[in-house]
Amino acid sequence: MLPSKHSTSECVSMVRRVDAGEEGSAALEFITTGLILLVPLVYLILTLSAVQGGALAVEGAARQAARVFVQAANPEEAAGRAGRAVEFALADYGIASEAASVTVTCNGSSAASCPSRNAVVTVTVTVDVALPFVPDVLDLTQAASVPVQATARQQVSRFWTGK
Repeated sequence: MLPSKHSTSECVSMVRRVDAGEEGSAALEFITTGLILLVPLVYLILTLSAVQGGALAVEGAARQAARVFVQAANPEEAAGRAGRAVEFALADYGIASEAASVTVTCNGSSAASCPSRNAVVTVTVTVDVALPFVPDVLDLTQAASVPVQATARQQVSRFWTGK
């Protein structure tokens, strides 16, 4: 056995002095790092779910509005049906129908007399989805929103009679 310069008790006290500066910092570092990474991740998930909900809402609204539009007997009834379809589809996702922009175009003999036999109706619904936790007092509703748009096309039946 080789002789040692230090005794066992001196070695233990040296190790204790080296470790003395590291007490309790692991928990603090874990909490700090966890919060720094967790908060943006949760906000990202909330934002993506809001945008996905808006995308599903406008897609369903456009599809259903086009379906009911082509089944109407006259232009007034078609516009009313399409408006109600958009209103109900957006309400299912908690979006006010006033926030939506709906455009209906029709090809065929005359757009004013749409629906008409074999005409193709295109319904476009656009909504600005607001980002979560953005306060209204900052007047950032336009900058802190994501525009979401969907288009659906349906063809009027060739047997349509326009009752």
